[in-house]
Amino acid sequence: MGKDRGRGPGTRGRRAAKTLAGARRPTPDSRSVFRVLDANLNRAREGLRVLEDTARFVWETSSLFRKLREIRHALDRTTRSAYPTLLAARASVRDMGRTMKETPARSWRGLVVSNFRRTQEALRVLEEYGKTISPAAAPRFKAMRFRLYSAEKQTIKKFF
Repeated sequence: MGKDRGRGPGTRGRRAAKTLAGARRPTPDSRSVFRVLDANLNRAREGLRVLEDTARFVWETSSLFRKLREIRHALDRTTRSAYPTLLAARASVRDMGRTMKETPARSWRGLVVSNFRRTQEALRVLEEYGKTISPAAAPRFKAMRFRLYSAEKQTIKKFF
């Protein structure tokens, strides 16, 4: 067996240049960038899961469910190989955002809009900060963000 060239489980033979596979282990200088990437990856996955479950269980709309699920899976394929590096940089115990108050309960419409926006913003941060670690991954994050804009428009048109 040779060195892992960024083709770990789930990459399906995709080249490392299109993922965060080339990400280096965090140094004190880069640790903050990896923390930004980790936090926004988590934010994007969580927001997508809320939207995906809404399409699946509340609206029972298989086309939207499949579209959102595919975006979430594309995000996973793009970032999976960098997971150990991102996890090594994680510092959730000292994260100042951990103790922020949550917004009060809102309508399901507000919940859906908030999660679309949250996910779009997180994908934009992944795109921008990802350029500093793995520039080739940035276009993939951008493509996911634009697919999500399309899904948002479809959702608003159909359910609002």
